[in-house]
Amino acid sequence: MAITDTFKRLYARQGLAMLLTAGLLLEATALIQYHFSKQGLRDEADRRAQSEMTVARLRIENTTLSVENDARSLSRALSEKLYTPEQFAPLIQRLMENNEVLVNGFIAMEPDYYRWEGRWFEPVVSRRDNGFETIRLGSAEHDYFNTDWYRFAMDNEDGYWSEPYFDADVTQDMVVTFSVPVKDTQGRKVGVFGVDVELTWLDKLIESVQPYQDAYGTLVSRGGMLLGAPAETLTVDRTLRYETLIGRTGWKMSVVIPEDEIYGGIKRVGLIVTLLQLLGLLLLILIIWRSAREQMKLEEAQAGKEKMENELHIAREIQMSMIPKIFPPFPERHDLDLNAVIVPAKEVGGDLYDFFIRDEQLFFCIGDVSGKGVPASLVMAVSRSLFRTVAGHETSPSRIVTSMNDAMAEINESSMFVTFFCGVLDMASGHMRYCNAGHNAPVMLTDAKRMLPVESNLPLGVMAGFTFSEQETDLSYDDAIFLYTDGLTEAENSAKELFGEERMKAALSGRKSAADHMQAIKQSVHEFVGDAPQSDDLTMLFIHFMNENPSTDRHLVLHNNIQQIPQLADFIETIAVEKNLDQALAMNLNLALEEAVTNVIMYAYPDGADGLVDIEAILREGSLEFVVSDSGRPFDPTARPEADVTLQAEDRPIGGLGIFLVRHIMDKVDYARINGKNVLTMTKFI
Repeated sequence: MAITDTFKRLYARQGLAMLLTAGLLLEATALIQYHFSKQGLRDEADRRAQSEMTVARLRIENTTLSVENDARSLSRALSEKLYTPEQFAPLIQRLMENNEVLVNGFIAMEPDYYRWEGRWFEPVVSRRDNGFETIRLGSAEHDYFNTDWYRFAMDNEDGYWSEPYFDADVTQDMVVTFSVPVKDTQGRKVGVFGVDVELTWLDKLIESVQPYQDAYGTLVSRGGMLLGAPAETLTVDRTLRYETLIGRTGWKMSVVIPEDEIYGGIKRVGLIVTLLQLLGLLLLILIIWRSAREQMKLEEAQAGKEKMENELHIAREIQMSMIPKIFPPFPERHDLDLNAVIVPAKEVGGDLYDFFIRDEQLFFCIGDVSGKGVPASLVMAVSRSLFRTVAGHETSPSRIVTSMNDAMAEINESSMFVTFFCGVLDMASGHMRYCNAGHNAPVMLTDAKRMLPVESNLPLGVMAGFTFSEQETDLSYDDAIFLYTDGLTEAENSAKELFGEERMKAALSGRKSAADHMQAIKQSVHEFVGDAPQSDDLTMLFIHFMNENPSTDRHLVLHNNIQQIPQLADFIETIAVEKNLDQALAMNLNLALEEAVTNVIMYAYPDGADGLVDIEAILREGSLEFVVSDSGRPFDPTARPEADVTLQAEDRPIGGLGIFLVRHIMDKVDYARINGKNVLTMTKFI
């Protein structure tokens, strides 16, 4: 009996020890699970906060960068109009019409710059509910010379973002100002151009930053002033805070997440799991241990997959937000029917298209980056941004492509390239100039279907300094141009057959709207490919020219003989009568045109050689455009420095006065070398 009791006591002690050991192991397992789960939730909170901040930051940076680029571009335009301050307000208004976040635009000149205007000269264009209003603010009471936006902008070539302030003079609301210096033709700073941005859009954007229900975001200026925040914010003791800076503005965005919202659920689950583990004892310890280990691996793998999918999803949203995707894009216009589509082969891709209208000209492009996936998408983003930046102030397709190529070749360490097609379509006349950089030839849909003749040139990013050729053609009413990437013609079916150009042309049959043409070709590709996986990005752009009343054109052709110059007076007089121009303006136009044509007659052709000068007058609504072209030696008169008219006549170098007169009479002067011709375009707004 004693031996049996001793055995039982030993067994009981061993069982208790095993029970205690199992309990400790179960509790240790619970703690380990709790630790890794908490860390996983913290990582998830980090990802959510960073994702929300990244999207918001990019949206803010996209808006502020657009404001900065527009302000710098208009500052340069105003620099060329210093002799005609009455043109400041129309230029500023056009800028504000294209950027909805701008509430005020103004130019503030140095003291007594225009003596007849007094010490202060500050015209302001302000957005109103029914349009725009131009007012004058500069005065002793509104001494802008002492404001931060004026003083710091004069000292900062790249511009200055002000602290938020209450605009008591115009909007009666909180605004921030971005201002840049304005220079004269000698490079001297003579004033400041600035735009005001209301803070309302920042409040709405920050309110959308909410990775968790009780989380919130804030945005403060470099000086600590609040730019944007929810109407009510949380006050909690234990929080997680994430911060990021916004571009050049110096603004700091923060996301605050209460810790209880992140960890509250796992604390309750942890207690339940611990109780269940204790109840399971030895029977469950091995199962829990094995399950915990496998669960940890599964969670890590799932977390990695979700992170990658989330980042790719954000990247796709950002990429798609960079291209126009609302069709019709210009519902108020009846002279253009346009549609486009982009279908990446992966989550993100390297195809791009873009278009916008500036000065009644449609700027458009399509491109295909070598490679696929994230690297190609980054190059695509750079290409689209470069196109918008360069085409925002440049009108020649060849110069747009050349500038993009030089910029991309300089940073192309990965040796990726972009096939690219850029076009500029004059919406008034249907005249189209274009430049191809190794891309597929577009399809022209007129009375017949044909491939547009293109010179291949090199793709973008291959070699800096390459000379890209420019071509031109004309579109009539109901003509169209179809642009595409090789993802269309090289689409494969299950038998490895290519869709090809002939099927593409067959799908573009009949006279249809842009949307119907796009739907027809997508249906044709879908039926051909079937269930075969997509192997390449697919992008298409359809432009349908619908102007039934093209602008009135007049032509005059002269030989390079100075005796034919008097014909210009009759040419201008006819246009002046038709356009009801006053005599003074007609005389100025005749002077500018005579200077330009004389320059061609005297210098374009070799001595003794017979050549022609073609003068085309294009009458538009609100403008008069003269295009002077010749086949002589390449010469860009706009590249010549302006004559210094402040010098005495005997001290000035010979030449330069003619282009000086042209620049100061006309509102816009552009030069291009197209198809072996010098093309000088002079525009006067009337």
